[in-house]
Amino acid sequence: MIGEADSIGELHWLLGIIQNVDVGLVVIDRDCNIRLWNGFMENHSGQHPTAVTGKSIFEIFHDVPVDWLQSKIDSVFLLKNSAFSTWQQRKNIINFKSYRPITGKSESMFQDVTFLPLSAINGEINHVCIIIYDVTEMAVDEIALAQMGRTDALTKLLNRGAWEEQLNAEYSRVQRSGMTSAMLMFDIDHFKLVNDTYGHQAGDEVIRAVSELVRETKRESDIAGRYGGEEFAVILVDTDEEGALIYAERLREAIAATTVTHNHHNIQFTVSIGVAESPHLGTPSKEWIESADNALYYAKEHGRNQTTLYSSISLDD
Repeated sequence: MIGEADSIGELHWLLGIIQNVDVGLVVIDRDCNIRLWNGFMENHSGQHPTAVTGKSIFEIFHDVPVDWLQSKIDSVFLLKNSAFSTWQQRKNIINFKSYRPITGKSESMFQDVTFLPLSAINGEINHVCIIIYDVTEMAVDEIALAQMGRTDALTKLLNRGAWEEQLNAEYSRVQRSGMTSAMLMFDIDHFKLVNDTYGHQAGDEVIRAVSELVRETKRESDIAGRYGGEEFAVILVDTDEEGALIYAERLREAIAATTVTHNHHNIQFTVSIGVAESPHLGTPSKEWIESADNALYYAKEHGRNQTTLYSSISLDD
């Protein structure tokens, strides 16, 4: 009787550990139906174990990567070996919110995941345990460190080196796919006068204001960077010259309507913009930059505060 009591006590402890451990534990069968659902999963999903047990994990979570997750599970059953996924490979498999105050920079949880085969007494693998680790804190720190080397401190845009890396990648993509992207090169008109009149700190505030408008108006897929000094560059992905002109004019007008206040001085400023479509197949990528830069030079030489398309100018002008 003492041995039986000890076994019951150990089982109670084990269940307590499973329910309170700070990782997600989900056990599924060969049909991906949930057989175990611990406290971590309940707390983050809002789903009680009785509400999910016996249901497919794909039924409970509609936004899980179905094909990828099914492939992972199938490999564990087939090979009878563990499988793994890190947040670098896939941010998460279940989109839980991040509740840790230290990691407030991320709204959703970064996850490392282990898939363990569970053996029955006869040695058969009929269940898989999915272990979900919350690694948001570590992931956010790693991302921040990586960004420090790629981001311009003043503008929070890509620095020139990082932007040129992205340029080369995008140039290769459009050359392979035959798609068209467009580049904007622009700088702040009479910026030296701003520095000379109001001081370099005022100039920095003007640069910050411009970069903020770039971040607000560009799409997530677009590639924006500080090219140098008061000059900026934006690659509008899968955008032709006409679409780039619309964006450029919207950005130019927004900048012209902006006022920066520094030491009780109201500072207004404008930008000149050059636009060039991605070059034809086989043309060196540097010619894309040169075309946009030539269009920018033309805009500055012909009055400033305007957008010029490279296709509209002659090299003899």
